[in-house]
Amino acid sequence: MRIVGGTFGGRRFSPPARIPARPTTEVAKEGLFNMLNNMIDFEGLKTLDIFGGTGSISYELASRGAGDLTLVEKDRITIDFIKKTAKELDIADKLHIIQGDVFKFMNTNTAQYDFIFAGPPYALQNIDDLPLLVFEKNMLLPDGIFVLEHTPRNDYQKHPRFLKMKNYGTTVFSFFTQPTA
Repeated sequence: MRIVGGTFGGRRFSPPARIPARPTTEVAKEGLFNMLNNMIDFEGLKTLDIFGGTGSISYELASRGAGDLTLVEKDRITIDFIKKTAKELDIADKLHIIQGDVFKFMNTNTAQYDFIFAGPPYALQNIDDLPLLVFEKNMLLPDGIFVLEHTPRNDYQKHPRFLKMKNYGTTVFSFFTQPTA
């Protein structure tokens, strides 16, 4: 695993083999952040990374200047790896790790974020609930962006807050936005 840009760009980390996560591929992650660089200013952003996995997306956000990072992940071994990596990057004070079920978190969360990323397991049965919950629970700040990683078999282009989609083979990113009030 490699951080592709920002102040930590080029740093490599090796998650333990027994982590049950599917990290976003380097090519897809690089493409995602190239797109985001043209859409938002990362400096000081308040971000949420749900289905945090190895923490790769949160490290990229921190590397680009995000100031307040929240990550939700349920696997204890994965969380231990994220804590270790955050300490090595000296971002532990910015990274708030929540161990638990993403849907329980989303249903009880009252905070709003500038940027939300969801990289759920591709086989997640209720993946379509994620964009619904983000907007139903008012989780995005005005002009905020939500990115959902999924496979080509899912299509969110008819969602009222859908912005655009970018396909990287078996990885697709759908972008949604919260319009200014």
